Amino acid sequence: MNKKAPVYRKCAYTRKLLLKSDLFRVVKYNGQVCFDKCQNMPGRGAYLSKDINVIRAAKQKKTLSNALKVDVKDDIYLEMIKELSEKEGN
Repeated sequence: MNKKAPVYRKCAYTRKLLLKSDLFRVVKYNGQVCFDKCQNMPGRGAYLSKDINVIRAAKQKKTLSNALKVDVKDDIYLEMIKELSEKEGN
């Protein structure tokens, strides 16, 4: 009876509601932008689907920069792609 309801968030690029576990989170906190692997850092967050095509398209269109209203470096996108490739390898 104590089951938690699933948590949904919206992908900044596709605008689709997805389970939080199916998304990457990027956080802006004190002017710094970082990739939030554990999804529990404080600050303004934006989510992207765990899909390589979505990440590449979001990088090209600067979706995270627009959502967080700060310049997001390419390193953040590369970190997400690296995380995806590690999970696919397992």
